[in-house]
Amino acid sequence: MKKHTAELIQEYGPFPGAEQVHGLTFDGRYVWFASGDRLSALDPADAQPARAIEVPAHAGTAFDGEHLFQIAEDIIQKIDPATGKVLATIPAPGGGGDSGLAWAEGSLWVGQPRDHRIHQIDPDSGKVLRTIQSNRIVTGVTWVDGELWHGVWEGDDGAIVRLDPESGETLETIDMPPGMGVSGLESDGADRFYCGGGSSGRIRAIRRPR
Repeated sequence: MKKHTAELIQEYGPFPGAEQVHGLTFDGRYVWFASGDRLSALDPADAQPARAIEVPAHAGTAFDGEHLFQIAEDIIQKIDPATGKVLATIPAPGGGGDSGLAWAEGSLWVGQPRDHRIHQIDPDSGKVLRTIQSNRIVTGVTWVDGELWHGVWEGDDGAIVRLDPESGETLETIDMPPGMGVSGLESDGADRFYCGGGSSGRIRAIRRPR
């Protein structure tokens, strides 16, 4: 197993009116992050919030290339980012205990921290299609270049973990500095991960190992 120490590229926040950073996603321009009662767009180029959508936003966030998906307690909302309108909802598989959210291969991938699991679900029905078992607490979830990564928040410490998507075996870990848990996780598709900082109200950009 490969082990790394996180290389912190940049830190954003805290942001006015956002006491928490839960899930986050990247649409190619903005980093969207959930902060309880709104979904906010951060422009990483100038480190400033660009806009916000007033929707319940309690956990994971994802983007499918057109729509945002946001966990709100026991449902997952499908949102039009242009209008902020909630277009549809499906049940969250954990019934309120879900955390991370990602989009890949036409499916949503949902983290369940208590059970250390990631579920692949049908985005239209919420049906669980498969389950991957981790050995760590699962927070944020992301796919990049065919690799499945998830965030970890255990006590005061955090990490980013790459799993074998077939077996669930841990292939690689990136340990965060002490006191930095990972509440949400997203790749920019290139050389960095964006990590939610929970109650710190911050978002951290971490170098993706090569």
